[in-house]
Amino acid sequence: MAKRLNNENKPNHPRRYDKLKKELDFLWREERPEVTKKVTWAASLGDRSENADYQYNKKRLREIDRRVRYLRKRLEQVTVVDYSPQQEGKVFFGAWVEIENEDGDTMSFRIVGPDEIYGGAKGYISIDAPMARAILKKEVDDEFVVKTPEGIKEWFVNRISYNGL
Repeated sequence: MAKRLNNENKPNHPRRYDKLKKELDFLWREERPEVTKKVTWAASLGDRSENADYQYNKKRLREIDRRVRYLRKRLEQVTVVDYSPQQEGKVFFGAWVEIENEDGDTMSFRIVGPDEIYGGAKGYISIDAPMARAILKKEVDDEFVVKTPEGIKEWFVNRISYNGL
């Protein structure tokens, strides 16, 4: 994990990869064939310009196809990164980390791939975030610096876990 990941190489946890794969399989094998049958049936009724079933299901089919293209592309770019015992004691991808600043304020988060931050997930930061980049390879009691819009902030690593905090 020492090499910097490029844009074509998105890290993901195995659980997130499996979720994306299941969604793709469901859309392609179950939902798309069902919607295709509805489009075919609605088209057989004649005038498509005033056929709400046809128009709705055609739109749904385009949405499914767009999502399928996105998922296929994303799954090609994903690198599944799982926990390794060699990571213990240092901050790497997938770590739960508790940090503290000079004022005694603490913050806890998990370092995840950019695709794993969705729906406003709290307690997760992307491995591409400045905080994550600054804390990688640090150990408990190490100090690190993060450049923010408010200026330079100093933090200390309190805890590191790969099983949650």
